[in-house]
Amino acid sequence: MSRLSVVIADDHPVVRTGMRVLLSQDTSFEIVAETSTVPDTLQAVKKHQPAVLVLDLTMAGQSSLPSIPDLITVSPGTRILILTMQEDPAFARAALRSGAAGYLLKEAAAEELVGAAHQVAKGGTYLQPAMGARLAAADLVTPSTGADALLTARELEILSLLAAGHTNLEIARRLHVSVRTVETHRARIRDKLGTETRAQLIAAARERGLLG
Repeated sequence: MSRLSVVIADDHPVVRTGMRVLLSQDTSFEIVAETSTVPDTLQAVKKHQPAVLVLDLTMAGQSSLPSIPDLITVSPGTRILILTMQEDPAFARAALRSGAAGYLLKEAAAEELVGAAHQVAKGGTYLQPAMGARLAAADLVTPSTGADALLTARELEILSLLAAGHTNLEIARRLHVSVRTVETHRARIRDKLGTETRAQLIAAARERGLLG
């Protein structure tokens, strides 16, 4: 029986080592590559066509959320399992909408990583129970429909950074894009949520459960 190939993508060597140790304890997995940046991850996935990609949401200051569709394009058979410290339900929703097969918080990795990897490798979806409960609670209060559902992964990311108090320039530097690009995304978010000012935008996002 062939082993399930895995690529581990995280910019912290200690975390990668921990994941490698955990997954290697199961002989059905074979770690074929480890990466620490989004571009390197795209290259590794394209080269190895792994069964599973364990992917951090942020590597070397760059979000991996927008790269999920590209990763699926270069390797359609790869199942993506997000492993992150990001507890905001909006990010879990955005990752799953973008094509990720699973979402797991790093705090639970030791207990759940192997099982989650098997689940997604078999074609299933894995959502950590605690995160699933948060998503369900948010949807009960403000179901994700209408304009909310039209926000892209990048728009959700920028929205979260705006809510954290970052300026357009700071967001641009953090995401490695131009200030004009951030301004364009911000304008689209305002249009979709029907707001004008920054305060109105953030308030509307919180009311809709987009910021957790």
